[in-house]
Amino acid sequence: MAVVRADVTKAGIGLGSALAVAISWSLHKSILWATIQGFFGWFYVLYYALTRPGGLAG
Repeated sequence: MAVVRADVTKAGIGLGSALAVAISWSLHKSILWATIQGFFGWFYVLYYALTRPGGLAG
């Protein structure tokens, strides 16, 4: 398990980035926006959650 985690970390893939890319792609259908928002990772995920109707409460 530790070896897999180290490999993923070395590749630069994080949960926040993957989630940001998925959200961005579903909204914009743009590789450019998905890349930019994937770079910001958790910041974009938090922004998305706070600016949608219902916010974090659902």
